Amino acid sequence: MGLNSTWDNSAQANARVPPLTEVFNYTETPMRGVNLGGWLVLEPFITPSFFESYNLSEGIVDEYTLSVRLGDNAKETFEKHYMSFITEQTFSDIRDAGLDHVRIPYPYWAIEKLEDDPYVEKVGWRYLLRAIEWARKYGLRVNVDLHSVPGNANGWNHSGHQGPVLWLNGTMGQYFGDLTLEYHERLAAFFAQERYRNVVTLYGLVNEPNMMVLDPPTVINWTSTAYDIVREKGYEGYIVFGDGFRGASSWQGVFNATRYPNMILDLHQYMIFNTGLIAQSHSAKINFVCNSWVNQMAVSTNPATGHGPTMVGEWSQADTDCVQYLNNVGVGSRWEGTLNVSDPSAQVLTPQCPGAMNCTCDAANARPEDYSDAYKEFLLMSAESQMTAFESNGGWGFMYWAWKTETPESTQWSYERGMSAGIMPRQAYDRTYNCSVGSTPDFVALGLMENY
Repeated sequence: MGLNSTWDNSAQANARVPPLTEVFNYTETPMRGVNLGGWLVLEPFITPSFFESYNLSEGIVDEYTLSVRLGDNAKETFEKHYMSFITEQTFSDIRDAGLDHVRIPYPYWAIEKLEDDPYVEKVGWRYLLRAIEWARKYGLRVNVDLHSVPGNANGWNHSGHQGPVLWLNGTMGQYFGDLTLEYHERLAAFFAQERYRNVVTLYGLVNEPNMMVLDPPTVINWTSTAYDIVREKGYEGYIVFGDGFRGASSWQGVFNATRYPNMILDLHQYMIFNTGLIAQSHSAKINFVCNSWVNQMAVSTNPATGHGPTMVGEWSQADTDCVQYLNNVGVGSRWEGTLNVSDPSAQVLTPQCPGAMNCTCDAANARPEDYSDAYKEFLLMSAESQMTAFESNGGWGFMYWAWKTETPESTQWSYERGMSAGIMPRQAYDRTYNCSVGSTPDFVALGLMENY
């Protein structure tokens, strides 16, 4: 791989966290990090340029169908993306933003693809290793996140292939589960090497297993086996498992600390994929974060009521689901009531913006220079209130989704763009709003209409 035979772990992201040579104590200092979403696994809303040139009738909706369409041009196309979307400068900028961790989603085809897969295999692995070395240079710790597994653990486009959930499900489910365990045997042995001990401090087993579809006991048993494999192969850092959308309280006692030491529960918190939350007023959304999510962290971090060690591996300040392709290519939004998907139970064909009156995505999808002052104030408060919530009650901190997006219309999903727009704190550890200080403003009185 062309890696140097020596390395330097002396870098320190900022004065508030230890250098890589020292242990990061997450119970005393919460992680403040960001995801490199849309890089090694495509997401249409992060990089819409890959998808917008095709007619909907062609069915180009994810990395799988795009790879089929590109054919022999796929390798050149994806490698250009790998080498340009995230660079060394990215890691320098992340460090300068006061962040100290990076979560790097990567797919199974970075290791090897299945026989009939159209994906570009193994190329992404080189860029993952390059990213880890850049993280080391700037004192950033890494959460390697197996974001896509054979058979698809959730059915969504960010797993590579939108469609049925076949991992641990159906006639091939056991095969796909066992194959993923084989990958972890190799991955864990690799990241257990001395070279990665101080920088790859968090090891993700599988991203967002959809336990609304999958059988929970089957996923839990698989997770237990995966944990044991990772430990047997010598990885000594923290092992991360996803909550599977079951809720924090459902994990109490499942993976106790005596049997499963250094195992972290990963919650993903979004306001905008739930019709009840998306319909709330701006003020109510802030209050929800400062009450419900603060309380949820208290439940989750207490072994008597939840798992114990808990991080929030994904979240966003977006208050609508309006961004192009966010809900898949070719479907609309809950906000406007145009979410016309194949599953009738998931369709939302009635506007869900507050009051369900004059619901339009135009203002939410505007360029940030066109945001009103009141909207900017809300977005900054939304970000800072969530940061506060995820660090509260012993929470281990957060990873924002994501660092970068292609277009200014998706600024609310880009930490980088948010900082430039003044809707993210200039330093992640230096914030002006705290849930316990002051009251939530009446944003309508400030001129921000609930439905824009």
